[in-house]
Amino acid sequence: MDVRLVMFREDGSKRMFPLSLGTTRFGRGNDCNIRIPLAVVSRGHAEISVDDDGAVLRDLGAANGTFLNNRRIKGEEDLEPGDQIMIGSVVFTVQVDGVPEDDELVEVRTKVRANRGTGQSGARVATSKHVVASDEEIDPISALEELASSADQTAINPEDDV
Repeated sequence: MDVRLVMFREDGSKRMFPLSLGTTRFGRGNDCNIRIPLAVVSRGHAEISVDDDGAVLRDLGAANGTFLNNRRIKGEEDLEPGDQIMIGSVVFTVQVDGVPEDDELVEVRTKVRANRGTGQSGARVATSKHVVASDEEIDPISALEELASSADQTAINPEDDV
């Protein structure tokens, strides 16, 4: 089973994250396979387990939650082709065995705003757009570009080659 996560960059280009069999951990911690170095992302935020029968998304108790198709999940959920996963302000589209096809992938724009002084994301999700409500707007792509990555993991950096 070939499972990939697709993330769109600010310029509309996309980045593919192929997932191997086993478990891939997401978060801002150094032990994560895919690092998302944003304050709204927990150190160990979520994980996806892939085997020959399918893929499962599991929330690891992240304070700001893990969202699947605009719905906050508790525990774990099976993934289907075309599903959208939101971890912090980063949105991934699930591609399984080439479905949906590359030209059918829909770009999802994310706007992130930080709640000043509350320590909460105040996540509010709308149809095909993910919005975190608060007072100050932050560009997640710029925030990711400013943070360094480690050789032991994939840090989401929009400037990397697709």
